[in-house]
Amino acid sequence: MSSAFPHQTPVDHTPKDADNVVVRRNDSTDVFEVLSSDTAQAIVATLRNEPHTTSEIAESIGTSIQNVQYHLERLEGADLVETAGTWYSARGKPMTVFALASERIVVTFEED
Repeated sequence: MSSAFPHQTPVDHTPKDADNVVVRRNDSTDVFEVLSSDTAQAIVATLRNEPHTTSEIAESIGTSIQNVQYHLERLEGADLVETAGTWYSARGKPMTVFALASERIVVTFEED
């Protein structure tokens, strides 16, 4: 019996070309803090070519789903990753699909 839910419909997601991060004096930049983690960097590398679900990312980088969820929340909070759609498991459970928000990050420094 086939499922009423399509498992993996194509995700129509196009990341922004670039995102500008401004570094200010005496101000920590969330993007750098979030990307300082090896796990976050591995997640970004995994999402570089195509969107994935949390479980796909976890399997790809060899860590737990909970660890990936933690880092995805931080990456979303820093506007580096965004929701790109929803896929459904074989049992009909919705799974969020994540993608990079931008193809590039441009760092600029605020002048004094």
